[in-house]
Amino acid sequence: MAGRQTGENPRPGMKQIENESSRLITFSKRKSSINKKASELVTLCGAEVGFVAFSPSGNPFSFAHPSIDAVANRFLNRNPSPNNSSQALVESYRQAKCKELNQQHDELYNQIKAEKAQGKALKRLTKGKSDAAWWEAPIEELNREELYQMKGRMEELKRSLRRSINQKTQGEASGSSQGQELEK
Repeated sequence: MAGRQTGENPRPGMKQIENESSRLITFSKRKSSINKKASELVTLCGAEVGFVAFSPSGNPFSFAHPSIDAVANRFLNRNPSPNNSSQALVESYRQAKCKELNQQHDELYNQIKAEKAQGKALKRLTKGKSDAAWWEAPIEELNREELYQMKGRMEELKRSLRRSINQKTQGEASGSSQGQELEK
């Protein structure tokens, strides 16, 4: 049995990409993918990882945890015990900080998700209504912030109405006094 037969098309043979621009782009994409996988391996498994690559143009790129020296020394069996006290302390702090930052990230992500959902719900509620008809929004379905916004808009409307009424009243009063002077 020469190989496993599947219903899939066989992959084309691996060969170097001829076009230099395409080769650099492919390197960049593959490099970021392998960095991501190495980082996931560290995060999920607590593994010590070291990765060094040189781009086609000769630039070095690396990823290592806890450090490239520690990984290389361990690989070369120069430092078989990675648990010295200072490294353990630094690693413990790093893990605690990472956990805290991940929690903050998750909280912010969930807040953004909730805000987007709330925005969609508001759009559904006001769909077909112009912004000028904001007072027609169902009050029971508004949250605290939206109720405060509505209150502010109503207070502004009340001030605007008072100004208009005062202007009209003053205009009528001055118009009637001018009319009385003309009659005299």
